[in-house]
Amino acid sequence: MGKLYNSFIEMMTNEKLWLSIGKGTLNIILIALISVIVVRVAHKMIKKSFELRLKVPGEMTAQTERRYRTILRLVQSVISYVVYFSAILAILSILNVNLAGLLAGAGIAGLAIGFGAQSLVKDVITGFFIIFEDQFGVGDYIKISAIEGTVLEIGLRTTKVKGVNGEINIIPNGTISEVINYSISNSATVIDVSVSYNADISLAEKLIEDYLDGLDTKYEEIVSPPTLLGIQNVVGAEVTLRISLETLPMQQFGVSRMIRKDIKDIFDANHIEIPYPKMMVYEREANTRAEGEE
Repeated sequence: MGKLYNSFIEMMTNEKLWLSIGKGTLNIILIALISVIVVRVAHKMIKKSFELRLKVPGEMTAQTERRYRTILRLVQSVISYVVYFSAILAILSILNVNLAGLLAGAGIAGLAIGFGAQSLVKDVITGFFIIFEDQFGVGDYIKISAIEGTVLEIGLRTTKVKGVNGEINIIPNGTISEVINYSISNSATVIDVSVSYNADISLAEKLIEDYLDGLDTKYEEIVSPPTLLGIQNVVGAEVTLRISLETLPMQQFGVSRMIRKDIKDIFDANHIEIPYPKMMVYEREANTRAEGEE
């Protein structure tokens, strides 16, 4: 017991030991700080260079810009992995960990668990082909199975998609078998406008055609002149008129809302009735009494 106590006191009063611990701790802190600074500076420099490239007039298209932003996120992720991995190795070296033995052991362990990591390999390979083939990019509005939203980030292993309600979906690339990309080509849509069965259909069609004439020159979101296709359906007390138009990718929703509002205002100004539910009330007792008096 006395020997253990003396050894403990000797260790606690060993000046060289404390100097070594202090030096090692300081080196670890410096390595961690330098790693964080290097990653942040590298991210900002790469982002700045990409932004300067994107500002070059006449060279950037929407497709090229989308691909640049996708590659930007990927390059930033790779830099983070490399810097932090190097920092971890440096810290282990300061702690006198045998890196050669550790790496050799990791290689053997990696071989042993490699058979169980097939999904990880599949994720990485699929992520590589997603980026290489430019299937979708950052900022695209896509649908993967039941998940629909805007792409926030594409990595070699996972893809992050922001849903319509703000939720973040992290999808392993290996599970992506089918993708619907709504942001690559122009969007085509139809707008149905209902008018009353007793309304002047010819006047309604003329008012809509006059409104649609030149609409594509007023709004850059509309690619080609909208077309009034005519009567789409006649059901009950309403007649449905259909409009066809083509817009820039994902702009059809806002344009459709604007057109519906404008046509409603035009119909109100020209006394074109829009069908709405009507309620008729019959006074059964009064009618029966009147019949009895007769």
